[in-house]
Formats: sequence, C-alpha cells, structure tokens
Amino acid sequence: MKRLFDFFLATTLLILLILPILLVAALVMLTSAGSVLYWSDRVGRNNVIFKMPKFRSMRVGTPAVATHLLADAQSHLTPIGSFLRKSSLDELPQLWSILVGDMSFVGPRPALFNQHDLIALRTQKGVHTLVPGLTGWAQVNGRDELPIPQKVELDAEYLQRQGFWFDIQILWMTFLKVIQRDGVSH
Repeated sequence: MKRLFDFFLATTLLILLILPILLVAALVMLTSAGSVLYWSDRVGRNNVIFKMPKFRSMRVGTPAVATHLLADAQSHLTPIGSFLRKSSLDELPQLWSILVGDMSFVGPRPALFNQHDLIALRTQKGVHTLVPGLTGWAQVNGRDELPIPQKVELDAEYLQRQGFWFDIQILWMTFLKVIQRDGVSH
C-alpha cells in the first residue's frame, strides 16, 4: 500500500508542479554553469547505492560531502543555491526517485555514499532495510542539527512505528517545517 501511495502522490505532484519545476530548472541553468541536476550517490534500501537527483545548488567542483563538513559552504553555493535550499525547492527532482521506487515519501533520509559512520549505525539498528525517504522522523525532529547517533535512534524508532497514519503525521510536520523554514540547510 505504501508503494501505491508513493506512486500516486508522486505522479500527482509531478503533474501539479510541472511549471514550478521547469521554472526552477530554467533559473538554475541561467544562473550558473553546469547541469541543472546534481545526481548524488546515495545509500538506499539494504545499503544499495542509487543516484538521487537534486536541483544543483552548489557550484561545479564542490566536494561530495555533507554540507556541514565544508569549511565555507556559503562560498560553494550558486547564486540561487541558498534560496533553493531554504525553500527546499532543490528537493523537487526527488519525486523522480519516488516514482521509480528508489525512495519513498517517508523514511530515513538517504545517506551519502561516504557517510560510513551513519551507514554502519543504521545497519546495526536494522534501519538499512527501509526505503529511504524524502522526509522522515529524524527530519522533523531536528534534521541536520542532530548528532548522528540521535538521528539513527529516531530512524530506528520510525522502523518500529512505521505505518500509514504515522507517515501522514510526518508529512504534515514536514509541510509545516518547510513553510516555516525550520531546520532547513542554508
């Protein structure tokens, strides 16, 4: 049922958001060199690597590490990169990953391929068996501000509590956080 919900909602949103998606793509293309999309190697279900698209908010050549690990993240942003991140518009291409089944709307955020500590802890807690999500329980409870062990504990709690109504609650909380720009990376 979750996969059917994801497929239906992703298809609906892609249809409804086609004009904003095209507008953002044009803005990315006009304001910086390089491709419109950045395809990031991410860890999916059962620790299988998949390519996750985002609108490119960082300049070409930026190291492939978590943003908080960059010495001066602001210097790597494109002219509209900060806006894309604050508004979460950079995440829109992930609807494609949901449509093809690499991601779900709700689950643990997919780790970067080189976040070995996060991957190891998730595997130890059984979280690696979940399809990663556009949002998740850890996302709505602190996002990037959480230390990795706390993030994994919240992911493990989601593993135990997962269900349709819990997912709806997380989606609603995500919507509110995005509108309020609460905990959004800059």
